Amino acid sequence: MNTGDTGFILIATAFVFIMTPGLAFFYGGLGRRKNVLNTMMSSFFIMGVASVMWVLIGYTLSFSGDHAGIVGTFQNIAMIGMDQGVSPYAETIPNYAFACFQMMFAIITPALITGSVAGRMNFKALVLFVILWSVLVYYPLAHMVWGHGGFLGEILGSIDFAGGNVVHISSGISGLILSIMVGKRQGYNSMVYRTHNIPFVMLGSALLWFGWFGFNAGSALSAGSLAAHAFLTTNTACATAMVVWMLIDLFAGGKPTAVGACTGAVLGLVAITPGAGFVPVWASFIIGAVVSPLCYFMISVVKQKFGYDDALDAFGCHGVGGIWGGIAAGLFTKTTINPVARWDGLVFGDFHLFRAQIIAILITIAIGIVGTFICAKVVSFIVPLRVSEADERHGMDVSQHGESAYPSFNGLD
Repeated sequence: MNTGDTGFILIATAFVFIMTPGLAFFYGGLGRRKNVLNTMMSSFFIMGVASVMWVLIGYTLSFSGDHAGIVGTFQNIAMIGMDQGVSPYAETIPNYAFACFQMMFAIITPALITGSVAGRMNFKALVLFVILWSVLVYYPLAHMVWGHGGFLGEILGSIDFAGGNVVHISSGISGLILSIMVGKRQGYNSMVYRTHNIPFVMLGSALLWFGWFGFNAGSALSAGSLAAHAFLTTNTACATAMVVWMLIDLFAGGKPTAVGACTGAVLGLVAITPGAGFVPVWASFIIGAVVSPLCYFMISVVKQKFGYDDALDAFGCHGVGGIWGGIAAGLFTKTTINPVARWDGLVFGDFHLFRAQIIAILITIAIGIVGTFICAKVVSFIVPLRVSEADERHGMDVSQHGESAYPSFNGLD
């Protein structure tokens, strides 16, 4: 066991933790004034619920034992028997350090989904959905990608450094399906929904950028050269995507926007996540440069054409950005950077990894679609998925929480 590595992972864990409050500010600022508390609370409550679930059953189902490469066992339920010894996933850090680090991923992933259904989903239904989704979708995916004996990682040979499949594709696809099942916001086709607090968006994106260094660099699970490599590729892709989105804004509207710059930065972080510790630094420029126009097209053209109400573009950003990131890892990976990868990427003349990445992405999409449909259907038999028209019109803050973020504001929203 190494105290330096342990200290690094604990600090990285705290970095990842701050990403969920950051996401709450990011989503809250993008939403409407009368829904800001509900939008932020939809991320914030998961910090409590997902933490309790992770200690009780999440870790053991994700990382203890193996059932057919799909899910773990109950051998470490409530983390019994884990108080001594090193982690089986990193020989220089304790069991608890690895478990705490992974817990933060289990918190932020379902929080990403909530952006798709902002402004109309019954809060009680959302709580139940997050609980079921974590068990049915997140824990099995975490095991399949990162767990010992996992089908997507160890058997198929796909790679996912810090959560392209597990975090971004799963949440983005799930958000899309859930938004379709819940339905569109009132007046979606006739009303203009404006960002209500851009400073919140900027604060949230800054916290996400900060926390993502722990998210990606921490996934090296040691304070070494691989962590430094992931840190640099992360920042490079983020910065590149931010600059490219600002250029898109400039050409499309004549002015670079703050919301656009923040969106681009987050997209770069999403796209580099699967390959941060596998691709050369020069590839991170390409990954960041491609993700912004790709997601801009999805948000401004495809979403409008098909008419689905992905309110805060969780699918358009995390789903599409994560898919591109997974594909890019299959293109640019070098085994000399990280020998965890069995093959070089397609750019370097080997097709095997690229094929494995495509298969893993398709399987993740299928799991997200089926798992979300089942979870939402089960919840709908218990409580309505959606609030009433009157509650939605009145505002989610008052109708769902009995509070108002701006009690002195009396104007139109």
